[in-house]
Amino acid sequence: MSIDQRLSELGITLPEAAAPVASYVPAVEAGGLLHISGQISFAEDKSLITGRLGDDVDLDGGIAAARRCGIMLLAQMKAALGSLDRVERIVKLGVFVNSTPDFTDQPKVANGASELMQQVFGDAGRHARSAVGVTVLPLGVAVEVDAIVAIRA
Repeated sequence: MSIDQRLSELGITLPEAAAPVASYVPAVEAGGLLHISGQISFAEDKSLITGRLGDDVDLDGGIAAARRCGIMLLAQMKAALGSLDRVERIVKLGVFVNSTPDFTDQPKVANGASELMQQVFGDAGRHARSAVGVTVLPLGVAVEVDAIVAIRA
């Protein structure tokens, strides 16, 4: 089954890949790896998912925001590669969670993106990961996720 078929089976429609908001490119392919810049949390209606975990965003909201970041990562992969079938493996996700000093569930928030990659790519979606709390993210978003992806030629 192709990855596009898998996305359809999961009921996922990829948005248009987001344009950079500063002086960088969304993805760089080098040495068989695709490095994807951090993708911020956009809702399905294209509005930003903003706020801070431990303050005005609850755990479920954070998980959903991380999943939306993962969907934008998929959109960036497809834009860069032409086809998600070129993805050999998700190597690593870096997850940044806008959170209060006493919020310690960053790994649970990060599962929103991690579990999406496993649903889409199966075992090839299992990856190494960092999940860290930060005091602020661009545009006040709740979550940002970047990725390193091994690709087929």
